Amino acid sequence: MKKLVLMFFVAFAAMAVQAQTETAEAKVEEVKGPVITFEETEKDFGDISQGTKVEHTFKFTNTGTEVLKISNVAATCGCTVPKWPKEPVAPGKSAEIKVTFNSTGKMGKQRSIVRIYSNASEPIEKVALISNVIKESK
Repeated sequence: MKKLVLMFFVAFAAMAVQAQTETAEAKVEEVKGPVITFEETEKDFGDISQGTKVEHTFKFTNTGTEVLKISNVAATCGCTVPKWPKEPVAPGKSAEIKVTFNSTGKMGKQRSIVRIYSNASEPIEKVALISNVIKESK
């Protein structure tokens, strides 16, 4: 009886190890292709005076295994202007997306979203500029 119980536990342990190995192999396969990894995805400027322009540079690295190609970068409103690299980003290399927000005509809490469209494993990434636009005191 003890041998039967021991054989059962050995067989169960072997199946568990095999399942973990298959899961690890599946995870390795998931990261094939280009991957955008941002240092940060939001920048909060706090209070800014109405009419002020603020800008931030979002730095990213292609942590994938293939060349990253950004096809488009789009902002949620015309008050936010992104500039991005038009050339492909090789695996392991870094690049930047510069975003400028113009608070003219805006008031209160603002969250300007920028969508990055690419051939990455996640085809749409987002970054945001956050601010609270207040009337300029005179």
